[in-house]
Amino acid sequence: MKKKFLFTICIIFVLGLIGCSNKAKNIENVDVSNMSYEDIESYSKESTVNFYGYGGNEVMNKWFDTYVIPQMKEKHNITVKRVGMDIENIMNKLISEKQAGNASGNIDVVWLNGENFKSAKDNSLLFGPFVDKLPNYEKYIDKDSEDVKIDFGTSVEGLEAPFGKAQFVIAVDDSKITDTITNSTDLEKIIKANPGKFTYPALPDFTGSAFVRNIIYDIVGYDNVKDLPEDKEIVRTAIKPAMEYLNSIKPYLWNNGRTYPATSAQLENMYSDAEVYFTMTYSPNALLGMIETGEFSKNTKIIEFDKGNISNTHFLAIPGNSKNKAGAIMLINFLTSIDAQASKNDIKNWGDVSVLDKNKINEEDMKKFGESISIEKSLPELKAGLVPIIEEIWMEEVLEGEK
Repeated sequence: MKKKFLFTICIIFVLGLIGCSNKAKNIENVDVSNMSYEDIESYSKESTVNFYGYGGNEVMNKWFDTYVIPQMKEKHNITVKRVGMDIENIMNKLISEKQAGNASGNIDVVWLNGENFKSAKDNSLLFGPFVDKLPNYEKYIDKDSEDVKIDFGTSVEGLEAPFGKAQFVIAVDDSKITDTITNSTDLEKIIKANPGKFTYPALPDFTGSAFVRNIIYDIVGYDNVKDLPEDKEIVRTAIKPAMEYLNSIKPYLWNNGRTYPATSAQLENMYSDAEVYFTMTYSPNALLGMIETGEFSKNTKIIEFDKGNISNTHFLAIPGNSKNKAGAIMLINFLTSIDAQASKNDIKNWGDVSVLDKNKINEEDMKKFGESISIEKSLPELKAGLVPIIEEIWMEEVLEGEK
């Protein structure tokens, strides 16, 4: 009897090991390249997905922790862990792991765009193309849109999926400024007629840099700068009319243009205190939230340039050494769903602009999105390498130029 009992215990133990082994195999390092979405969904159950992204956006963090994580557990039985980390550190981690030959990294989904995507693509750090595995991408994304196909001048080629949009806008208190502004010429007249009531953040602040590029687009033309080589003197010559414009308004800026706000947050505080009549942002829906809380005047209105406002898309990608690509695909598909996009679009949650094509969403589902600011005519970002060159030229010719 004792031998029989021990034999039974051994059989149970062996079967348990096989079960554990299969479960581990199902969760980690599964080749999803030729799998259907249904199989991917099955393999990903009970797994853990590590989401790495910028951790300094507390509004986004709260939305992710209180909405995304519980929803993924409830709908797909997947545990999501959010790791807040600056993108520079994320990139360094991915590069170091590749150099070390680490095929089982801890990053399953990474939030990125622009120069960091270009670097990741150039260094073959990403898995894909994978967007054809996402039902929501196929259903609701305008795949022919340039802001989906191109990321700061770099072709996406299915290596990242759109997550949200940033749209640059200037906002004005129209109880103080009643004139219509649709271009840089209009803006110049108003600035000179209201000295000290306009300014912009010093570059390389992200929002201040966008303002300068939008002025370049309006004066020089997007088509005349989008294909410029990354040569400082060639760029300097091309954007000279825009730099002359920025110098022409400089004496009429806040503090006579001798100093600039260090950050967009400082500019927002100045606008809130009515120290200036204008502010600017890459997140237009955030304006609605600030108006609702009383931080900004209810008379705040956005300015749209006739030639267009800069817009860019932020994306989600899967590192090539992710050990849970199946779970990563499930998370990204959820984040591009109508419900998730509507939730993050809500100004009470995050206010991030949706990437979904409204023409592909039925009338009933559109009601989920509520109030939102959307720019009628948007223009794409320049090649990532041109941005720091323009910032250097501004520092030399405007910041350190005529005093």
